Amino acid sequence: MTLAIVLAAGPAASLTTDAGERLADRLAGQWRRAGADDVRVAADLTELAGLLADATGPVLVSGADLVAHGAVLKHLATSPVGPTVALVLTDPPAPGQATVREERGQVVAVDEPAGATGVFGGALRVGPADLPALAAACAAAASGGGPAPAVDRLFAALAACGPLVFAHRVRLLVAHRVATSAELRAAEAAVAEVDEDRAELRLSVKERDDFFTTFFVSTWSPYVTKAAARIGLGPTAVTMISVAFAVAAAVLFGAGGRLALVAGAVLLYLGFVLDCVDGQLARYTRHFSAWGGWLDTMADRAKEYLVYAGLGYGATHAGFRYGWALAIAAMTLQTVRHMTDAWYGVLHDEAARRPRPAAGDGGGIGGKLNAASTKVQADTGSVSYWLKRTVVFPIGERWALIAVTAALFGPLVALCAVLVWGTLAFAYTGALRTLRARWMRVPVLTTVDGGLHRDDGPLARTLPVARQPLALAVIGAFGAAALLVLALRVVHGGGELRGWVVPVGLLVLLGGALGARAAHDGPLDWLVPAALRAGEYLFAIAVGVAGRAPAWLIFGYVFVLTLHHYDLTARLEKRQPAPPLHAATLGWEGRSLLLGIAAIAGIVNIALATLGTYLLVVFVASVVLAWVVLPARAPRTPVPVGGGDRSPG
Repeated sequence: MTLAIVLAAGPAASLTTDAGERLADRLAGQWRRAGADDVRVAADLTELAGLLADATGPVLVSGADLVAHGAVLKHLATSPVGPTVALVLTDPPAPGQATVREERGQVVAVDEPAGATGVFGGALRVGPADLPALAAACAAAASGGGPAPAVDRLFAALAACGPLVFAHRVRLLVAHRVATSAELRAAEAAVAEVDEDRAELRLSVKERDDFFTTFFVSTWSPYVTKAAARIGLGPTAVTMISVAFAVAAAVLFGAGGRLALVAGAVLLYLGFVLDCVDGQLARYTRHFSAWGGWLDTMADRAKEYLVYAGLGYGATHAGFRYGWALAIAAMTLQTVRHMTDAWYGVLHDEAARRPRPAAGDGGGIGGKLNAASTKVQADTGSVSYWLKRTVVFPIGERWALIAVTAALFGPLVALCAVLVWGTLAFAYTGALRTLRARWMRVPVLTTVDGGLHRDDGPLARTLPVARQPLALAVIGAFGAAALLVLALRVVHGGGELRGWVVPVGLLVLLGGALGARAAHDGPLDWLVPAALRAGEYLFAIAVGVAGRAPAWLIFGYVFVLTLHHYDLTARLEKRQPAPPLHAATLGWEGRSLLLGIAAIAGIVNIALATLGTYLLVVFVASVVLAWVVLPARAPRTPVPVGGGDRSPG
């Protein structure tokens, strides 16, 4: 049950609208329409604290001085960014109002005017886990007193208690805090000037997106979004239609022929449009869920890699011997890139919560790069801004490149183009992030479950502890890469690998497991999960090549591994627990050990097919348990409004 409380303290409590309604009562009605199950009006912080005593679900709190569109309150109540979210405005702060400094969407400082990026909007949503902190903040704010409005004192005290608070900005809609009747009338006039539904439709489009998406998709996708809402399609249904389009495109790319390639390119483009529409529809209808966010992430990656499979088959069918090899390389490269993206995001989020470097500390080249990047990102619409957004090769640009090159030149050129641009983007982002990470000096993996997201199994958890986990993981990855190169050379020449080569490569790879229980507190240890992924994939590919397994079988095995790893990544980004059957996946080192034994025994094909099928069954069973069985059995306790952010990645 969601509880909303209007704190009717201060001069604004007596303000009335032109219709004679108290502003506090109007806010109470807006909270009800925003989805609150129980709405109360509290005269002071002491009464508010008493109302919190029985609260078990999310709590919405606002002062009585807020004049806003109802959609503003609904968006705050349903915001998917986190359990605890504060409304942040760009208005000049009135006396006593709390200023806010935010980074990466997080409120990192309150009442520090020198570095402020906004002002507290007088409303917030507090998740169930942070209710004890809200109760403590009530007590602190009530005892402290002072000239600041009660809701601002409460917010400042809550931030001081330590919970992670996200910022919800008002865009296109109107929200103002008022203290006099004249300010109330002006704010109401500003609200009346804006078409709320039209603004909400525009708000369904991400504020900052990539070049191709911004100019070739979002210019018309909102019309599709509104049509889907009118006929009752939900975000999940749109996601499934998008998957169907991508699968059809993959089949056409595999079939070959100019007409099929052009048709596949068109379907791929339309599938990407729908991939954007599902997120826009979720934002427009405010239908967010943890399941929806997870499904969107998994569907995006599965669609892309199925298209790679179609291109690989098409290139091979057209007479190129290594079509499947290019598809495997593209999938491996993109997955490792995504792992670095996810962990760099964790690093950046953690760095945002840490104190800033001392004044005058430029942080060397890393600090200068950070300042330059911030300046470019702020200059939206400039050439440098769009170049920076495009050079990193985001999903829109990848799908556009595949569609154009496949239609004009065929599957082989499409795969080569993806590999070349992807490699350059990886080198560019990797170099810059490495320099910036050294400047941040954040022990990122101490703030999350490192063992889970490393994907360690029983072997890694029992081996002795060694220092330098990144060095061990990188050595293991390079060892697997060397084994792959040697296997390719030997097999291409018609020979056989010597019996000792695979065991040595396996031992080098497994050396990365020695760092599993070591502290991941180095400035570059955010790269450990990606290095472990690269090592496992390269070793599996090398074993498959050495055992002369069909290329499509190697692709299928690595594809199943990527599903498992993206499941972990989606859960990391959505702050969710481990998959129910995670222990049954054996860990990266356990799977690699089984493949190494199979290579020594000469049963690589059987091992890849059997282990791949087993992992796929475990993955599907884990999905069913996590999203169907366990929620059905769980007690019906209140949960926070919102959940996953269904946005294209």
